[in-house]
Amino acid sequence: MSDGPEMIERPSYPTAQYPTALGASSLKSITLLGCDLAEDVMGKVGFGELAFWLATQRRPTPGETRVFEAVLAALADHGFTPTAIVTRLTYLSAPDSIQGALAAGLLGGGSRFLGVTEDCGRFLHEVLAAHDGPLPSDDAGWDALALETVRARRQARRFIPGLGHHVHKEGDPRTPRLLEIAAEENLFGPHLSLFAAIGRVHPEVLGRKLPLNGAGVCGAALADLGLPLELLRGFALLARTAGLIGQLAEELRRPVANEIFLSVDLNNRSVDPEPYAPDATGGSHG
Repeated sequence: MSDGPEMIERPSYPTAQYPTALGASSLKSITLLGCDLAEDVMGKVGFGELAFWLATQRRPTPGETRVFEAVLAALADHGFTPTAIVTRLTYLSAPDSIQGALAAGLLGGGSRFLGVTEDCGRFLHEVLAAHDGPLPSDDAGWDALALETVRARRQARRFIPGLGHHVHKEGDPRTPRLLEIAAEENLFGPHLSLFAAIGRVHPEVLGRKLPLNGAGVCGAALADLGLPLELLRGFALLARTAGLIGQLAEELRRPVANEIFLSVDLNNRSVDPEPYAPDATGGSHG
């Protein structure tokens, strides 16, 4: 006779503790960040404020909340970007999987879209951390540091994160607005100061004027808020999740995904195979 479920010997585990200051539940209550969720948070704390609070485990000031939510608004949606298109196409292929469609769009957040926010924040922080002595106290000092930074990147043949935009070639409208909001809230810190200075001095080195893009200024603002650098891309993805939900909502009302699919499918053309051949440097050529 086989043993029933009650006869199965369960493994024993050593007594363990898993500390968390986040959510916890009891029979009659839920706590979050040391507060009663139902009584102290719901209806009293906005989602942007809560997201900041969850990441830092300290409640942001009203000014910090305003800057943080301005960043989320700046990054929420940019129209038919690859992340939006893949979300719509995934929903076309699997309408039973909203989570799959959203995940597909979020997975496309990288070095060309959304990832610039983290790249720029990290880049600026590295420059500031490596600087000897006190940080500049006026525009002239920031310009000197920025000039040194741009020259070093140029010599190393490396791009400057946050500099340039494929559409807003004469200026990204999000950048001056976020700089303005940060200044109004007295949160214009060293990352934004260095970023703004790079915008002023880079033509002297590069020989042309490029815009400071919105993703870059968002990274600088988030870094000045003291948010973890490792999570900066996460905040960009948080913002974009709202935008992707909007893309799906519009797809339900005015679908375009099938037209995109058919445009590619009906206009492909056959070509002769091009066998892969690695070159001497480890790359490839046709």
